[in-house]
Amino acid sequence: MRFLVAFLLSGLPASMAADKPPAPAQTGNEKLEITAVLYPDKEAVRQVLGNDLGGFFTVIRVELTPKGGQALKVNRDDFLLRSYKDGEKSEPFAPGQIAGRGALVISTTVTGGGGVAENRGPVWGGIPGTGMPPQRLPGMNPPVAGNAAGQEGADAKATSGAGDKENPLLAVLTEKVLPEKETREPLAGLLYFSLEGKHKPKDLELQYRGPAGKLILHFR
Repeated sequence: MRFLVAFLLSGLPASMAADKPPAPAQTGNEKLEITAVLYPDKEAVRQVLGNDLGGFFTVIRVELTPKGGQALKVNRDDFLLRSYKDGEKSEPFAPGQIAGRGALVISTTVTGGGGVAENRGPVWGGIPGTGMPPQRLPGMNPPVAGNAAGQEGADAKATSGAGDKENPLLAVLTEKVLPEKETREPLAGLLYFSLEGKHKPKDLELQYRGPAGKLILHFR
């Protein structure tokens, strides 16, 4: 267990690893062993990625160890994060969904009531070629200036991403994400989830449903 904790925390700055190491969750069966470390808040995410992702994402680092000498096909979509608090669920986000080009930008405006306010995102989805519908990330209620008598409107603008500079965050997310591959050796990486509101670690469970069966990890 000490080796696993050291392995999972190897990508963290020394300040965080020495301060308060996250407690790993672990489970397994005859085919697969999974160890996971949860980074549930903005500061923890920032320590891992150098960016807090606006506070909209929960990051989990997983290590998968195949058993029995059999190759395991790893797919990030085999994982699901669920909250006991309200039953909310989230599948992993791909790096391009978080920091890629060609997203749909939605502006929300509030006029009247003595002021004007605008909220320009973030919104994920609408990425050309993915077939994914655009959705607003949780917690993005527009700021309102003035009194409550204003009227709200929305303006959507789809962009192809052509000519846009690549977000440097995309390279970081891609480098650290859990690889999708077939392996007989231990494989580790990050998964990015988004849930509405705040959730304590004890309220969360990580579900795995893949070639190795069904496994559930509980955090504390």
